[in-house]
Amino acid sequence: MLYATVGFGGGSTYNALLILADFDFRHIPIIALSCNIVVVLGNCFRYQSHGLIPWQFSIPLIMVSVPASFIGGSIQVSEMIFILLLGIGLVASGFLMWISPNESEDNSGKSQQNIYSNTIMSLLLGFLAGIIGIGGGIFFAPILHLQSALSSKKISAFSSVFILVNSIAGLLGQFYKNMDTDIGFDFNEYSMLLIAVILGGQIGNYLGVRIFSGSIVRRLTSVLVIYVGIRLIINI
Repeated sequence: MLYATVGFGGGSTYNALLILADFDFRHIPIIALSCNIVVVLGNCFRYQSHGLIPWQFSIPLIMVSVPASFIGGSIQVSEMIFILLLGIGLVASGFLMWISPNESEDNSGKSQQNIYSNTIMSLLLGFLAGIIGIGGGIFFAPILHLQSALSSKKISAFSSVFILVNSIAGLLGQFYKNMDTDIGFDFNEYSMLLIAVILGGQIGNYLGVRIFSGSIVRRLTSVLVIYVGIRLIINI
């Protein structure tokens, strides 16, 4: 609910909570990406119905990030590297969320000037997202806020689309990586998690679109993200 309020899927914290609960780390990106997809899919439908998704801005960046996310998801990494990257990513994203301005003006001219840097950023974030099993929007959104590239609502809408396509690509990469291994994954074991995030995501997105500005929720979420990230790094 918290993440969906500001257009995110929650994959970074799902990963962290599952690690702290001693789940099999090979299962964790698959679970987190699946939860991500069902949350932001609902977000995308609601944002699209309100005409908030900036497709002209989004499509070029998505075309770059999706193959990078698939490649990242297909790379084998050790449990220690996985947790370290996730912990650092959580702390960094938490700080970026905290310093984001309360509101961004829609500045299409500025977004055009930043197209090359944003394309490179999209490539790198897609790759990182695939490796650690997130969508990448939690990193990209604060950067767009700092650029004043779009209005806050449109940045949230873009983040949902970015997370959706990268989560799908990353999940396919995870399955490709594990094709020749027997990790014993069964979606039925985690069905309650999917149901929980579907319900929370729908409530959060409704609140984000209709009621909340998102700034207070974003900062509360940033504190949670930083705390969990530090716990992960300490526990390595």
